[in-house]
Amino acid sequence: MSSAGPLREQGHPIGDVYLSRDEIAVRVGELGRSMADELAGLEPLLIAPLKSSTVFLADLSRALPVPHELDVIELAPYLGGDGDAVRLLKDLDAPVKGRHLVIVEDVVDTGLTLGFLVRTLALRGPASLSAVTLLDRPYRRLVDDVPLRWIGFTVPDELFAGYGLGLDERWRALPDLHVVVADELPVGIDDTGGSSELAA
Repeated sequence: MSSAGPLREQGHPIGDVYLSRDEIAVRVGELGRSMADELAGLEPLLIAPLKSSTVFLADLSRALPVPHELDVIELAPYLGGDGDAVRLLKDLDAPVKGRHLVIVEDVVDTGLTLGFLVRTLALRGPASLSAVTLLDRPYRRLVDDVPLRWIGFTVPDELFAGYGLGLDERWRALPDLHVVVADELPVGIDDTGGSSELAA
């Protein structure tokens, strides 16, 4: 890890770099090549949940040397729900029947969000359905039958910011992935995630 330096000096709860932009770039390139071996000739549709997966989606798209399409979907928890209920805010634009779908996640831990997406998309008759994640926390899994085919990094149970991941819409634009110092989060920021807007 390298130091967060000026960010901490400015009072932000952003700790050391956990994964540098160069480390991420190397691994995303490896993922793209691995995926290409299995997806060649299938013209897959890559689907990313908004918002924190979009940076990973863009880099992965450039690293995937087979023809493919991109689309995005937006989910949110039901207000007042039990934490497991998810609602759809923005649906896909592209039809998926008969297509080979790859869900592109920033973080998979409980598997609840990914499981919801898989169930929702499976009803639309895709030819195949798989998933790739930049970060994985398998020890937090509550849903075991998710089709997680490709994994970037297995990470500890920490909060992260940067490379598209944010807390309360902050720090998404940091090019490296930083550990968030949970004890220093401003009042009012939810510290239960550290990945996307949902508990993944």
